[in-house]
Amino acid sequence: MIDLYYWTTPNGHKITILLEETALPYSIKPINIGAGDQFAPEFLAISPNNRIPAIVDDQPADGGAPLSIFESGAILQYLAEKTGQFLPKDLRGRTETMQWLFWQMGGLGPMLGQNHHFSGYAPEKILYAIERYRKETERLYGVLDDRLADREFIAGAYSIADMAAYPWIVPHQRQGQNLDDFPHVKRWFENLARRAAVQRAYDIAKTVNTSTGMSESAKSILFGQGRRSQR
Repeated sequence: MIDLYYWTTPNGHKITILLEETALPYSIKPINIGAGDQFAPEFLAISPNNRIPAIVDDQPADGGAPLSIFESGAILQYLAEKTGQFLPKDLRGRTETMQWLFWQMGGLGPMLGQNHHFSGYAPEKILYAIERYRKETERLYGVLDDRLADREFIAGAYSIADMAAYPWIVPHQRQGQNLDDFPHVKRWFENLARRAAVQRAYDIAKTVNTSTGMSESAKSILFGQGRRSQR
């Protein structure tokens, strides 16, 4: 059994998509990041960076004690290796998939996250920051569009690279992007949106988080974190 410490963010969706694709048994442990659950000592014990998602595998392959993993990219790799799915075993296929997974982790996610923050959440509308991250978002969409010009999926066959990137494209309108400007991304995005496992993952999200907005209290918790932020 996989215990998934989860909230309904793009990084959280990555893991539910993979778990639904692989049919691994799992249990969701909601971590309401707007309420400060991520600072609870029991959560920090498995996710010292106080971020979701994190998992605990009660049955790791080595037969030892339960194993905890934090960071969404590391979790995707771990679960793909555990199940033998969605990560090629050959050198070139694996390298191709992993480099695009790292592209998402190091570029697509952080830059689009800053886009969300300065466009939608920052108390002061800093036009330079808004424009800077929208332009970087556009550039990254262009990189992905070029990549998908001659292939169905990011790294050849459907893989954890696709699962990592897709949830960050879901809020494209909030990011100031029109998918019609990126026809290959649009085709890929619509293809993934039709997958049953992806649909199940997003249906699960609706049952975990029924909020329709972010309160000022939640913003204070999420965007006012210092080294010793408390619940």
